[in-house]
Amino acid sequence: MKLALFTTASAVAAAMLIGAQPAAAQETDPPKPLTVTGSIALVSDYRFRGVSQSDKQIAVQGGFTVTHESGLYAGTWASNLAGWGTFGGANTELDLYGGYKVPIGGATLDVGLTWYMYPGGASNTDFAEPYVKLSGTVGPVSVLGGIAYAPPQRALGNFSRTPFSRGQAEDNIYVWGDASVGIPKTPITAKAHVGYSDGNPGLGPNGTSVAPTGRYVDWLLGVDAVVGPLVLGVAYVDTNISSAGSAYLLPNFSSTKDGSSIADSQVVFSVSASF
Repeated sequence: MKLALFTTASAVAAAMLIGAQPAAAQETDPPKPLTVTGSIALVSDYRFRGVSQSDKQIAVQGGFTVTHESGLYAGTWASNLAGWGTFGGANTELDLYGGYKVPIGGATLDVGLTWYMYPGGASNTDFAEPYVKLSGTVGPVSVLGGIAYAPPQRALGNFSRTPFSRGQAEDNIYVWGDASVGIPKTPITAKAHVGYSDGNPGLGPNGTSVAPTGRYVDWLLGVDAVVGPLVLGVAYVDTNISSAGSAYLLPNFSSTKDGSSIADSQVVFSVSASF
């Protein structure tokens, strides 16, 4: 859902932890009706769909998910914010999500909804985004495709005094694909991500936008390595947002404190652990 870095690393760590359990315990323990999984991560930059929400600074992130044996699940995830992603208050993003997973052939269909919250922040910042994801394997490669569509909401609308304004409600669509493959005889997993965003064409209701603005592509290439209970990650993240295009984020948070763009290329490091 969030950073491909964070999602992929958590999945790898969980798989390694499961694989490390004694075989006898796996064979004799009855399945539990409810399972709780979670993770915590430290990242050098919080990139949401290719755009930094932590002013290219370190972010602490974490969350947990409760899953029922029927396939229903619910959970929460949070990260600190800075710069463009700041809306006042606690300078925190808190996501609440829930959905249903069902196997279809050799794949898994996941349908759910995420509620993005910015506790104590400016008005008209929280918004809801339903999503559909389909995941499976192609030979040794794990693949996932998804689409998230946020219907028209005030948090995604245009600032009423801009020439682009068509009212205080806009929608947002994001389409993406992920792939990962383990490198044989190593603890390393290679990963890739590409996404396409189509959002509001101007400023948001607070003079900025809670979602990256306009039409653009983001991508990621990286590797994760399992080291004991930790997953160490490094990834190259970039977008095709031009300097002119980034001007739509003006006047508030179009660049970092050092003057560089928050949408240009960046190498992001991460360390995470799962339970």
